[in-house]
Amino acid sequence: MFAVPDLPSRPRGRYAPSPTGLLHVGSARTALAAWLSIRAQGGTFVLRVEDLDGPRAVPGMDAAILDDLRWMGLDWDHGPDVGGPDGPYHQSERFGHYEDALTRLHARQRLFPCRVSRKDLQELATAPHGSGGLPPYPASLRPTYLVPGWFEELRNHDAPDAAIRFLVKERPVTFQDHVCGAVTEEVHAAVGDFVLKRRDGVYAYQLAVVVDDLLMGVTEVVRGQDLLDSTARQILLIEALGGAPPAYAHVPLVVNADGDKLSKRDDGLTIQSLRAAGVTPEAFVGYLGHSLGLLDAPAPCPASALVARFDWAKIPKQPWRLEDDLAGRLQER
Repeated sequence: MFAVPDLPSRPRGRYAPSPTGLLHVGSARTALAAWLSIRAQGGTFVLRVEDLDGPRAVPGMDAAILDDLRWMGLDWDHGPDVGGPDGPYHQSERFGHYEDALTRLHARQRLFPCRVSRKDLQELATAPHGSGGLPPYPASLRPTYLVPGWFEELRNHDAPDAAIRFLVKERPVTFQDHVCGAVTEEVHAAVGDFVLKRRDGVYAYQLAVVVDDLLMGVTEVVRGQDLLDSTARQILLIEALGGAPPAYAHVPLVVNADGDKLSKRDDGLTIQSLRAAGVTPEAFVGYLGHSLGLLDAPAPCPASALVARFDWAKIPKQPWRLEDDLAGRLQER
């Protein structure tokens, strides 16, 4: 049975990369911010690999990401390579926890089966489109009657014919973000009832991240601003599971020279490419420290030297645009 543990005595943060591609500059910047924040508080840092969707994970990529983070001078107290009390630290090995959480939500009457496809939702042309390019899931599509035993039948079926959605109640969700300030969202209007387990049996990101953060005692979540609109949904899940929301910080994104969000297709902006070009970790970390408002200029600096300088009030509120030929410029420093 799913049970939320007591909060740890010290602050606990985490970084949770997906092994679908090489670590790029934007993800490395977020990892540095998460690490600096928790180290500045004298807390515990957790590294978790989010390989939830197996077909998208690239073999060996998790080890490559961990190697890049170590090259930057980051370390972690709990993780897939060092162990810890709340493992395993790969999501692909934690499916039992997600199923236990679904069972608890079902017992609290917060779940229902859904056979509405993405195409069906897209055809609701009169509705404003929100998260994922789809209109909010309307309450009118909720089943009016649930057959007894529906949840157990879906759970035990090798090929379930329905997804499982979380029933969203009509109330605003407000939280204070270290970077974005006060944020309020009405999830029922913006997203509606959302999927926790897909029809193909894959657990949704929203469920997995909430369950893992609760069970690992995470008290601070630092991530990119592209995930800001997931936060209200996750707070609803945390509360439905009996937990307390962590502190949040959504770091503005890094964009390339054209102003576009970095992706794992930007091969020239991966940490591996910078390392291959001869960039030193101190030069790279110093550049990131400057981008986070912790250094007046992008001078070489080890990660450990930035801990005492860290302050959320210094973090810029706008996206950080990378310089052209970043590797060449960092080699000069």
